[in-house]
Amino acid sequence: MCGIVGFLCGKSRPGPEFLRETAAAMALAIRHRGPDAQGVWVDPDAGLALGHRRLSIVDLSEAGAQPMVSPSGRYVVSYNGEVFNFRALRQILEQRGQRFKGHSDTEVLLAGIDSWGLEETLRRANGMFAFALWDRHERKLTLARDRVGKKPLYYGWLGDTFFFASELRALRAHPGFAAEVDRGALSQLLRCGWIAQPRSILAGIHKLPPATLLEVDPARAGDDPAPRPYWSAREKVEAGERAPFEGDHGAAADALDSLLREAVAGRMVADVDLGALLSGGIDSSVVVAIMQSLSDRPVKTFSVGFEEPRYDEAPHAKRIAEHLKTDHHEVYLTPEDSLNVVRDLPRIYDEPFADSSQIPSYLISRVAREQVTVVLSGDGGDELFAGYRRYHEILAFWRRWGWLPAPARAAAGDALAALGRAAWGCPRGRSLRLGSRWERDGLRFAADSPRDLLARQLSTMARPHSLLLGGQPAPSVLDRPGEWAQVEDPLQALMHLDFVGYLPDDILVKLDRASMAASLEARCPLLDYRVAEFAWRLPRDLRVDARGGKRILRDVLARYVPPGLTERPKQGFSVPIAGWLRGPLKAWAEDYLAEERLRRQGLFEPAQVRLMWEQHRSGWRKHTKLIWAMLVFQTWADEYL
Repeated sequence: MCGIVGFLCGKSRPGPEFLRETAAAMALAIRHRGPDAQGVWVDPDAGLALGHRRLSIVDLSEAGAQPMVSPSGRYVVSYNGEVFNFRALRQILEQRGQRFKGHSDTEVLLAGIDSWGLEETLRRANGMFAFALWDRHERKLTLARDRVGKKPLYYGWLGDTFFFASELRALRAHPGFAAEVDRGALSQLLRCGWIAQPRSILAGIHKLPPATLLEVDPARAGDDPAPRPYWSAREKVEAGERAPFEGDHGAAADALDSLLREAVAGRMVADVDLGALLSGGIDSSVVVAIMQSLSDRPVKTFSVGFEEPRYDEAPHAKRIAEHLKTDHHEVYLTPEDSLNVVRDLPRIYDEPFADSSQIPSYLISRVAREQVTVVLSGDGGDELFAGYRRYHEILAFWRRWGWLPAPARAAAGDALAALGRAAWGCPRGRSLRLGSRWERDGLRFAADSPRDLLARQLSTMARPHSLLLGGQPAPSVLDRPGEWAQVEDPLQALMHLDFVGYLPDDILVKLDRASMAASLEARCPLLDYRVAEFAWRLPRDLRVDARGGKRILRDVLARYVPPGLTERPKQGFSVPIAGWLRGPLKAWAEDYLAEERLRRQGLFEPAQVRLMWEQHRSGWRKHTKLIWAMLVFQTWADEYL
């Protein structure tokens, strides 16, 4: 895994020394993504500079150094990621006459572009990546990102210069870079805890959407080009419903087992030590079980435990590890360990990000990095195999109340919301719990579809932009029905919406930043695009049974691990933020949410923010997610603005 940076000048032509020194400074800003080496390549005539930080995983020699020039000399790439089927692609290319100096996947990627062109190579490549490709013949820069969005890539024109980088901090290292906060992006952060692509927290800087490429014309400075897809999750979901898997349950389990074994085997290719993150849940357990079945020695597994039983998954992970006979390592973290990370969140996550599981995610990455350079994780199982409890709650609610005409549901929603607001004025105790429930149910009744219900459930409040001075609504994929898959099964629809929204904007951001802050590469076999396309063909009864979701995944796991070791309620991976904000983090939060500070900052509506903070602090009303998002932004602003 690596980090990439670069810039392309429009009409101006700075000298080669400026290009090299600036690209080197930008790369140095993200050295945690690649602590092993740094490289720079410049084209002074074009005003182009490419920078690279290397975390050596495959081909540790100089033959794998970047930026790298293609065999023909036409293309130069700065590349972050792994192409897991590079050996198969290399064999095909060698049959076509290509010759290789080393054995890195970067060299195979470039040889493929030489032979097949960029788009065909992207369609053939199975991996996680983000890269910048310079065509020396056509004088054209192209950015590309993997199908799911595992690896990040920011870009944008500011003045006469086009910037790109794996993280925003690299852009700030350019002396000509200056950008303001995007208030729409801040509104999204307050709404969900993350900033949805294509926005970033900085105005004018975008995130390249997954499964797209973007061509930049230096002659059209300031003209934001439109990303072009080379693969579509929506099309694959719709195709899966039109042509469902026709075999029986046993055939489906066999097919999934085979696919997962291929996906895991491809992600075990490395010239460095590797292991796995093990929570003891279905997803991580099936990954570790297959890893161990493919390995001739105990796989190193890592889990993190907490003193609070409600948050502690370590005992479950230990039982799985003992059964599989892995080389298991667990570390128990105290509240102080987690609290010590809070002040480092701007450095770790770079862009404001407010999923509280960000804290244990970083801590377990740091523990794993002490022994390995690569880990496999179980991310993706919930979105592909119906693992989230919210899917089943939403569908149950809709079966019960969706038949009501929309005006009747809206009236019921308004009445419940009013009751909820009234309950907050009563003495504490049961009335507070009822107030919270009635307000939540009021929002549910106002929804016009299961997908709208999902969007409301992921939101902290209906109008987060009202907390901002000059704030305006900032729609994301949650609000754009034109981007939703047109399918009949509402469960399939909910999973697709999470796959293109929650997964790349929250889950994969968390995994990438937490692991890369520790210089650790994380790979996700369940997010192999072939596994995703297979999952979208499964009828509902192969995904869901009386136990809940993940039926087929559970049955594959049962081939390796007795079901009794994994059948338990889903816990999640979080920390007790609500209690911390009323306890050890209270003074810290009070400082960042002080009215004078808010007025001086000029972004938030001080009176409304203070009201919410007072309600939460006193225990009168619960605003945990919203306040955490504000505090995450404030710590980031303190560090970077």
